[in-house]
Amino acid sequence: MTYANIIVDISHEKLDKPFQYRIPEELEGKLLPGMVVEIPFGRGDRLIKGYVIGTTDRAEIAPERIKSIHALSTDGVGVESRLIALAAWIRDYYGATMIQALKTVIPVRKKEKPKEKKQVLLAVSEEEAGERLAFFEKKHQTARYRLLNALLEEGSLPWELVTTKLNIPPAVIRSLENMELLKIQVDTVYRNPVHVKASRQQAVTLNPEQQHVVEGIREEWEKETPRPCLIHGVTGCGKTEIYMELIAGVLKEGKQAIVLIPEIALTYQTVMRFYRRFGERISVMNSRLSPGERFDQYERARKGLIDVMIGPRSALFTPFPNLGIIIQDEEHETSYQSETVPRYLTRETAVKRGELEGAHVVFGTATPSVDAYYKAEKGEYRLFTIRKRVKTAALPEVSIVDLREELKKGNRSVLSNTLKDEMAQCLAAGHQMMLFLNRRGYAGFLSCRSCGQVIECPHCDVSLSLHRGGRLICHYCGYETTVPKTCPSCGSPFLRDFGIGTQQVETVVAREFPEARILRMDLDTTREKDGHEKILSAFANGEADILIGTQMIVKGHDFPNVTLVGILAADLSLHASDFRAAERTFQLLTQAAGRAGRGDLPGRVVIQTYDPEHYSIQAASEQDYEAFYRQEIAFRAIGGYPPAGGMLAIHASSEDEAYLSMAMEYLKKFLDLLESKTGIQVIGPGDETIARIQDVYRKVLYVRHPNENRLTMVKEKVEQYIEMNEGYQKIHIQYERA
Repeated sequence: MTYANIIVDISHEKLDKPFQYRIPEELEGKLLPGMVVEIPFGRGDRLIKGYVIGTTDRAEIAPERIKSIHALSTDGVGVESRLIALAAWIRDYYGATMIQALKTVIPVRKKEKPKEKKQVLLAVSEEEAGERLAFFEKKHQTARYRLLNALLEEGSLPWELVTTKLNIPPAVIRSLENMELLKIQVDTVYRNPVHVKASRQQAVTLNPEQQHVVEGIREEWEKETPRPCLIHGVTGCGKTEIYMELIAGVLKEGKQAIVLIPEIALTYQTVMRFYRRFGERISVMNSRLSPGERFDQYERARKGLIDVMIGPRSALFTPFPNLGIIIQDEEHETSYQSETVPRYLTRETAVKRGELEGAHVVFGTATPSVDAYYKAEKGEYRLFTIRKRVKTAALPEVSIVDLREELKKGNRSVLSNTLKDEMAQCLAAGHQMMLFLNRRGYAGFLSCRSCGQVIECPHCDVSLSLHRGGRLICHYCGYETTVPKTCPSCGSPFLRDFGIGTQQVETVVAREFPEARILRMDLDTTREKDGHEKILSAFANGEADILIGTQMIVKGHDFPNVTLVGILAADLSLHASDFRAAERTFQLLTQAAGRAGRGDLPGRVVIQTYDPEHYSIQAASEQDYEAFYRQEIAFRAIGGYPPAGGMLAIHASSEDEAYLSMAMEYLKKFLDLLESKTGIQVIGPGDETIARIQDVYRKVLYVRHPNENRLTMVKEKVEQYIEMNEGYQKIHIQYERA
């Protein structure tokens, strides 16, 4: 006997309640996740629609109490069904429960009233209304008379105006409604987060290189099984114009488009460009929307009220009924990796959704992830390369400054002499500049000069960051304290700050260039709603000469008057304990350098580093992705790291360190048993890069094998092992495809 687990209302907040039904003989082996069935529901056994989320041979209640599925629904496969099928794939590939995957993919409706717009309309002819009006006047029914008279003049009136300005009680409105003299029309009003006032502009004429890419992608789409397309174009080559041209073609066919962007900071400029091309048929999705606003955007998409959705990774699940294209800009960005269960990767999930929807998938970036470029080399993706900027603007001239030499010359400032000279010239010419730092906070960490003790967070294995006003803050759990007068370890009064933060850079720059107007953009200055937009629009409007910031300032922004980019401490991300550290560094530096000289003026970039010979820094200075890729893929192949080999990470956490260690050792022994049968390689268990956050201890095990399917099978075996062992209920487990 087999059973189907079925959910009834996929947008209800109590989504964790599937119902079990018996699968009739004629449907045995035919039901797949996402299929729509008719089921008897409730005491009256009324037939309603349900969605299959999985099948099993194990009954969860007494088999005789389980009702049988009535029939397969003839409604056809809607967008909800395709999203459920996508959730099932996410569950199998990345590891999660079906409910966790569904909650990721399908927006849950919160219990809040939709916004409504009420109109009071005249429901009879003017002649009949005139007769009733005379009757009300004769009977001195003044409220009814005033309301009917107003409707005779206007035809319809907003409910608020009737009840406030005309001062008509709701009871009077209802009485005229009962007399069938008027009717009340209620329309749902969807909140629109796009607040722009801009005139539409005509489509931009593409240059020959852009046109060649558009034609090549459309040619790929004509094939029987079109591949995802990867646009590898230098910064400033005009990828956005290509995206808009592709979208315009898809919209002409009556289909819809999703545009994924990596950061909330990109939204403002991106939305403005798309709004000018496509008008009000666009919307945005981001983490700062209220639950009501977010759900409204999904509803607008589902009902065909918008054609283009722009947003970070969650926008991928927009329930468009006829999706035509998914575009993922800045494909390489780490924010496309989900940090919570299921830990899905947006690029792979976009390809799967494209398959299920029959939609085209396009990726674009100046610095492709090594994984995506590897797939393009193998022919799984179609690669398009653009080597020139639009308007034939030259790539910026790059200088590398060795900070070790600066120290020898006695310069201990965060600004090298070369950078100071360039900044002075830039300001003198009336141009703008950006200073990029891969850190936030005032001055990194505090340590004791006597014993070397670093002041750490008592709840996390990280140093506390020093902020202005003598505050020490943990950027992981938010713990905050004041700077101690003496070392907590040895009592020495000699405490000194190390490292560098955006606030400190701002102080140094203001001291060095007192006449300059400075804006700072980091997590601290953008906490309020629309904080990013305010800073970016102020800089775009020329209200500041210098923009200082962390990663969010270097991604995708286009400021024509910026002629200088200074990269402070380029190698801060180079020596992280992560096999992708060199890749992350190359991408950051290339993106940062790409902000300079995007207009008609030539650009200059100064990279400050303690490791000028490193291949990622050398390749970034020359904007030479191929040189970086060849070196990097060789290292990955030697070590068996992705994409040259497959890797599964099993993350575990618990408040009990000893219990966690024991649980991970047992898991290692179980994997060792699989090793000889499957050929997998097991590494660990070991501490995570940060071994404790908010008093929760964290460990990780890595499983490697060239075959991805073998890793999926191993993940399923581990899931079964953990489910069978009650001891793992105290451990939080997450799976990640590295």
